[in-house]
Amino acid sequence: MTNSSQPGSQPDSPTYADAGVSVEAGEQAVELIKPHAKRATRPEVRGDLGGFAGLFALGKYREPLLASGSDGVGTKLAVAQAMDKHDTIGIDLVAMCVDDLICCGAEPLFLQDYLAIGKVYPEKVADIVGGIAEGCATAGCALLGGETAEHPGVMGENDYDVSATAVGVVEADDVLGPEKVNEDDVIIAMASSGLHSNGYSLARHVLLEQANLPLDGHVEEFGRTLGEELLEPTRIYAKDCLELMSECSVSVFCHVTGGGLAKNLERVIPEGLAADVYRTTWTPGPIFKKISETGNVSLAAMEETFNMGVGMIAVVSPEDRDRALAVLTARHIDAWELGTVRAAEQEEPRVVMHGVHPQF
Repeated sequence: MTNSSQPGSQPDSPTYADAGVSVEAGEQAVELIKPHAKRATRPEVRGDLGGFAGLFALGKYREPLLASGSDGVGTKLAVAQAMDKHDTIGIDLVAMCVDDLICCGAEPLFLQDYLAIGKVYPEKVADIVGGIAEGCATAGCALLGGETAEHPGVMGENDYDVSATAVGVVEADDVLGPEKVNEDDVIIAMASSGLHSNGYSLARHVLLEQANLPLDGHVEEFGRTLGEELLEPTRIYAKDCLELMSECSVSVFCHVTGGGLAKNLERVIPEGLAADVYRTTWTPGPIFKKISETGNVSLAAMEETFNMGVGMIAVVSPEDRDRALAVLTARHIDAWELGTVRAAEQEEPRVVMHGVHPQF
């Protein structure tokens, strides 16, 4: 009997598919991704999706500084996987990256994603990347490329993780930072859309493990299911902040993520100054109250874990207070004066929280 195998091959030789990796499924996923990538672009993008590297024309700047940031979405992924709903997690991913860039005044230019997945289901991959593309379009940046890696034997076939790196640019003269913050500056809060992408390990522990609440159960306070509330996408503030910079004298932005409001605000308040923040100026949304009451979680623990309803902070000159609030209101962002900056007393913390939240 003749051997019809290709030269150099062995009869019954194991294939990549035998090892759990489907090249065909990967190629199908790429084809499904392409329309999403095309709607998340900018004029500076060069080349097509599918090359070995993404190309981007930087354009003309006097003294450009590139800014970059990488992030993921943490254990919010566990909720998406439990609900088998994957079309919004990409928005969270973009928000976590681009809203870090804006804190130094950088305009997000492009983003590249990395998806590690146990088994490539093309439609699931397309849902995830579709959310990333939507987030990029909202932020005004291009989805320049990425990588989907199938990891059989390392991850369960329904498991995945996502991360991304975003790159932006800012003129050297326009860089924002703590050194630009002055005494009497006004602290403007921008409302979050919910938990955003931080604190999910505690939220899941309290609501799903301790209280055993079902993700598909309707919660009156939310007007929807618990799962829908937990998967509310992170708000993307990049364009709003860029508009604020063009209209007002902004000292710095602060993206409120892991560690909560006070810990993140401390990062942008320089030595010798202190920020007075007044809890009386806002009521955290119902998801925060639900977690606090259900798990008997203290205010201190809540504030060091969650954004408590404030997703982004702008520190502006006192002369621009009203203008800043008007700009954000015109852009449909719920914003308010959160506090002010003053000279610090000796050994005083850089952020001092005052009062109590109404109806919390």
